[in-house]
Amino acid sequence: MSDVTQKNKKFDLIIWGSTGYTGKLVCEYIFKNYKDTNLKWALGGRNELKIKRLISSLELNSIPYLIADCNNKNSLLEMTKMTRTICSTVGPYDKYGTLLVEACIENKTNYCDITGETHWIREIIDKYHAKAIKNNVKIVHACGFDSIPSDIGVFYAQNKMKENTGKYASKISMRVISIKGGVSGGTIYSFLNIIEQSRKNKSIRKTLNNPHGLSPNEDLFETEEKDLNRIVFDSTCKKWIGPFVMASINTRIVRRSNYLMDFKYGRVFIYNEGLIVGKSIFSKFFGYFRLIPVYLIGKIKNILFKSLVKFVLPKPGQGPTGNSRKSGYFKFRFYVFDNKLKAIVSVNGVGCPGYGSTSKMLAESAICLAIDKLPNKSGILTPSTGLGAPLLSRLRRNADLNFEFKQV
Repeated sequence: MSDVTQKNKKFDLIIWGSTGYTGKLVCEYIFKNYKDTNLKWALGGRNELKIKRLISSLELNSIPYLIADCNNKNSLLEMTKMTRTICSTVGPYDKYGTLLVEACIENKTNYCDITGETHWIREIIDKYHAKAIKNNVKIVHACGFDSIPSDIGVFYAQNKMKENTGKYASKISMRVISIKGGVSGGTIYSFLNIIEQSRKNKSIRKTLNNPHGLSPNEDLFETEEKDLNRIVFDSTCKKWIGPFVMASINTRIVRRSNYLMDFKYGRVFIYNEGLIVGKSIFSKFFGYFRLIPVYLIGKIKNILFKSLVKFVLPKPGQGPTGNSRKSGYFKFRFYVFDNKLKAIVSVNGVGCPGYGSTSKMLAESAICLAIDKLPNKSGILTPSTGLGAPLLSRLRRNADLNFEFKQV
């Protein structure tokens, strides 16, 4: 983006969806950690009354706000022309995000979000990647728990491998060691929306099931990878592993990063994820038991049953309590190979992964996108290709994420 365009922007950053569950957490984090800095930021939403309540509850009286309509492009154009960066927490993104991305690209405004909707990201890639490059705009998806720990974790691991061995790893296997956290209504509704859309649209199902679904020229890849869909014994970690619910988006983001970097990690680079369920044979059966709820939700067809699920589970705007967010955590381990195991990388985060930690990751991504000197790359990007080393530095310094590399 040109300096002339940047100087015409009133704000560095606008938090769109600031009154939603995650939006509030992002605003609270930024106000607490950046109130004594020169960061020029504002709240954004569609309901002025809710924004005023937010300002009152968090004592954000010094922070300006803007009102816009997510279904009105002219309204979004008026908002996006005022800022360097839009940080969106409004999902489901395939319902409420497309016009905003379009407005950002037209106004040469950078954008980031926390979507895990693979089919929508592919739609944005197909529609807007070329135009975003032409306008020198960065559109960075998946800046939360899905998929920063995975994408930046691989970025960190590969850079350390290159630094220590002179070449990149040919394979990285990520294993979830342990995880604790709750779920919000917004995430549940986004998940149900993906299921509903995939039933209606064959092309969406195809994208979701395609390991290279976010890389348009998938013929350039020389590996055939499939998502883990059962409990298996992993010879690397010497434990039983099962499907990790976020793998379907995380693995696609990591592969797109490699694609966007002209296959810097190689066309035969392999990346996979799995959730460790235990060491004994009983762990295998327990692992299958844990998959039952996910399987049942995925099979929801009956309207009455779907309504019951929506009634019982949290509504949009609702989520884990403050204590639950603070007590949560995640621990990832990346097994790094070059023919044989060469290193183990640990990526650990403090706070409920989906909210306590995600709000910090998203806030730092947005600020990084707004004010840091970044890789010279535009288009529909990933955290590692759009934000790279500056984001890694911010995550380690500010967002309670720990990255550690050990050669074996």
